[in-house]
Parts: sequence; C-alpha cells; structure tokens
Amino acid sequence: MLEKCYRIENNERLFDFKTCLQYLEYLGKKKYGTSFKIDYSDKETLLKLIGYSVGANDVCKENFIDPKKGILLLGPVGCGKTTLMCLLNEFVFLHQKYLVKSTRNISTEFHQDGFQVIHKYGRQQKAICLDDLGVEQNMKYYGNECNTIGEILLHRYDMHVNFGILTHATTNLNAEELEKLYGNRVRSRLRSMFNLITFPSSTKDKRK
Repeated sequence: MLEKCYRIENNERLFDFKTCLQYLEYLGKKKYGTSFKIDYSDKETLLKLIGYSVGANDVCKENFIDPKKGILLLGPVGCGKTTLMCLLNEFVFLHQKYLVKSTRNISTEFHQDGFQVIHKYGRQQKAICLDDLGVEQNMKYYGNECNTIGEILLHRYDMHVNFGILTHATTNLNAEELEKLYGNRVRSRLRSMFNLITFPSSTKDKRK
C-alpha cells in the first residue's frame, strides 16, 4: 500500500524514495507479471517521476518541476514510458488520476466517429495521458483530414489555462520533431502545459 511509503510530520507526507521504488516494482509485477523489475540505472528519472506523482515539494523544487503542469515523458523506444505512466497513476491523488490513451487509438476513433472524438478527449474534465505522441497518422472522416492529436492538444491547453486540468504525454520525439508534426502553435503551448522529463538516449530497450 502507498501508505507504507511515507510518514506524516507537521501534517505533511514525507516519502521514502527507496520504499516507493519497491512499491512501484510490486505494482509492476502485479500488473505485468513476475518478470517485471525496476532498472536502477533509471534512478534519476524515476526520482523525478515519483517525486512529482506523490507531490514531494522538495524533489519538485530541486528539479524545477512545476506541480501545476503535466508531465511530458521523453525517451527512446522500449525504455518503459507507457508502463511507468500507467503505474504512477497509483501514486497520484485521487482527483489527479488520469486516463492513459494511445494517440494511435484516438486517431482510429476519429476515423470512425468524427470530430466528436476531439471534443471527447480535448474537453474532458479530468487529467489524461496521451501515449506515444507522433506515432499516429492524420485520419480522414468523410473526406475531411484532421491533425487530430494537434487539435486535442490545443483544446487541452485551454482546459489547463482555464481550469487547471492536467495533461500528460509520452513520446520518442524531440521538440523540433513535435513542431514539424503539430505546428508552432502547439509547440509553444507545450512549454506551458508540461514539465519535460527525459530518459537518457543511452537507455536500453527493456522489451528485448
């Protein structure tokens, strides 16, 4: 249980990072099988992610993480971005829990159901994690092509500014590649919406 990961002093939760890692590994084994294990070479990235998720003010401050923004988790293919974002959902406060949704699946939904899909995810009144930014294709609905994820990101920016609703995302792409896909308008808003947390480019593919 998450309660075992912290103690309370002066009405504040103080987390033990080592215990958090052990709990994260426990959750991973429970969800993905007994072969799941934490790669301790990712310790620095995991500290930032866990610190953000549990609301550890000291970790956020030391790493220039704004708790009022979402997480954009960047790293090479197979480093475990999606897995971690799914597991870290167990660490956040109840009102901050988020839906993890593949951008590829959202684009497929647009092809089937049309522009209501942009409203469905763009205007959703709760946090969401857009998984694998950039892998999706622009889809057509009755001949109308749309950069579905780009439009959703613009709507999510409005939700963030007006209501403080968080958006998270994972991607293999850098800022220039994201701009090429979604345009300068989206890229400029990403800075306001996200804390950028990255895995080193040398991080090995954990699926091998």
